[in-house]
This record gives sequence, structure tokens and C-alpha cells, in this order.
Amino acid sequence: MSEQAVRSTLARMAGRELLVRHRRGRKVYVGLTERSTEVLRDGYRRVWTAGAVNRDWDGSWTIVGFSLPDSWRGKRHELRSKLQWAGFGPLHNGMWIAPGEVDVTAIVAGLDLADHISVLRGQAELPTAPARLIGRAFDIAGIASRYQAFLGRWDKPRPFAELPDDFARQLMLHTDWLDVIRTDSHLPAGHLPPDWPAIRAEQIFRGLAELPGTLLDTVTLLPST
Repeated sequence: MSEQAVRSTLARMAGRELLVRHRRGRKVYVGLTERSTEVLRDGYRRVWTAGAVNRDWDGSWTIVGFSLPDSWRGKRHELRSKLQWAGFGPLHNGMWIAPGEVDVTAIVAGLDLADHISVLRGQAELPTAPARLIGRAFDIAGIASRYQAFLGRWDKPRPFAELPDDFARQLMLHTDWLDVIRTDSHLPAGHLPPDWPAIRAEQIFRGLAELPGTLLDTVTLLPST
């Protein structure tokens, strides 16, 4: 990577409040912000605590309804991005749902949208079946295909063969896994196909990630609390 590319990337991350600059004399250093630290902790929870398969769903849904002025395109995009990251899917225009109880207050913090959103929690009633809600609000086929792609790369003999060292191998493994689970809304397993590929994919990821000489042995991970 060129020096210019690194500088550009750091500038963009600072602009998104993921890095903060510290000047000391003629040198400028960058460090983590509170927001980026929380992003890393959230990723840690998703990978090692929540997991990829939701077997503990209580049957409830968190519902977010919103109506924003047409001129607020930036805020609308940011809100949708944050809802998607938090596991929500669009059921109707301006109505998003997520399985279980989700703290929406933390999601919309800093967006100044309290007067433009409504948050509810409840259960589906007949004739609305949970499986139909999942099929309408979430891209099941797309999520499954991303898990299948992960399996295609890693579920084979010697998946690390083309990578030069342990650090590169584990970095690629974790990057691929995060790319998959960040677009998975942690949907209830009881309403997904019995051969849901996330089950096998998580087994492969954990098995490879816990091999001796991996990142877990060499890097101090952020605590989950």
C-alpha cells in the first residue's frame, strides 16, 4: 500500500469518527475513538458470544417505524445502515423489524431523530406467520449464499495453503467471517431451513480460529464488557 493510500484511508476514518488525531511536534499520531472501541467490542460479541445461529429467540420482534423529510437523504441512509448492522430488515417502506429485544436508543444516538421514529415491541399474530415475516424482511437467499461462499473457501483440506504466515491466514479468516456475519440479522434458527449453512460455517470458523499459533494466541482482544 502506498503512503498516499494509507493517509487517505486514515483521513476517511478520522472523518467518520473512528480515529482521532494527536499532534506531537511535527508528527501526527492516530488512536481509537470511543465509537471505534465500541465497534470493535460489538464485533467481539458477535463473533464469540452471540454466534451465527440464533437458538434462543423468545418469539418477539422489535419494530422501528420512521418518516423523514425527503431532504434528509444523508440521515436516512445512516439510519438504514445502522438498523441493518443491528439486525433489522425492511418489512415495509419506513418499517423495519428485528428478532428479539434490540436497544434502538443506542442505534439512533446522535442522529437527532426522536421526533421522527417510533419503536415498538410485540409478537406476530395469525394470519401473519414468523416465517413469512422473515422471508419478506430479510434476504434469506443472499445470506445463505454468503455462508456458502465462506464454506467454499475455508471448508476444505489445508485452507491456509496459499497464505504466507499464521498472521495473514488468521487475518483473512477473521475478515471473511466478519464480512458474512455483519450482513446476517441473527434470525431464529427454528424458522430457517434445517440445512442452514451458518451452522457448518460457524463450526469451520471456530475450528480454524482456535488452532495453535492463531490470533487468539498472539493478539490481546478487546474485552466484551
